[in-house]
Amino acid sequence: MKMVRNIAFVLAALALPALAADYSIDSAHSAAQFSVRHLMVSNVRGEFSKVTGKVTYDDAKPTATTVEASVDVSTVSTREPQRDGHLKSPDFFDVAKFPEFTFKSTGVTKTAQGLDVAGTLTIHGVSKPVVLHVSGITKEIKDPFGLLRRGATATTVINRKDFGISWNKDLDGGGVVLGEDVTITLDIEVTRKPA
Repeated sequence: MKMVRNIAFVLAALALPALAADYSIDSAHSAAQFSVRHLMVSNVRGEFSKVTGKVTYDDAKPTATTVEASVDVSTVSTREPQRDGHLKSPDFFDVAKFPEFTFKSTGVTKTAQGLDVAGTLTIHGVSKPVVLHVSGITKEIKDPFGLLRRGATATTVINRKDFGISWNKDLDGGGVVLGEDVTITLDIEVTRKPA
């Protein structure tokens, strides 16, 4: 009888749903970088230093992952103040009117590298579906202050014109000042308090 009870207990435990953990994005240790072709000869890179949001993740069921994140567009930096000012203007991000980019996941699939997180990306007031290719998902560690942490990197490529950012200039010899495709890389660190 005792063996039957033990078997029943094990089966019940296996039937329980996996316990997902809720994390907050650590803005001090996260960033959203971008790269775009300049003058048809090189790439210009920049970043947004304030990324916030939340992630629900479970090692046992990674496809149940959910992500909600926002980026403070006013934190854009390309290490060139005049260019940064132009990016904040109505020609590009129009920060006064659209102060944030947002992403909200809609589904997750497992890949050989990690996860593909599908979701809705909103930039410049325009919402489009995108897929973030997530890799390097670390195991959870405990920091010196008692918080539990993990990290990951996500990448995607978007066409800026799809989001209403179309400013450009033709070059005398052919071509344009800026490319249309923008490569986005997110380095994200998340934290949670121990249960």
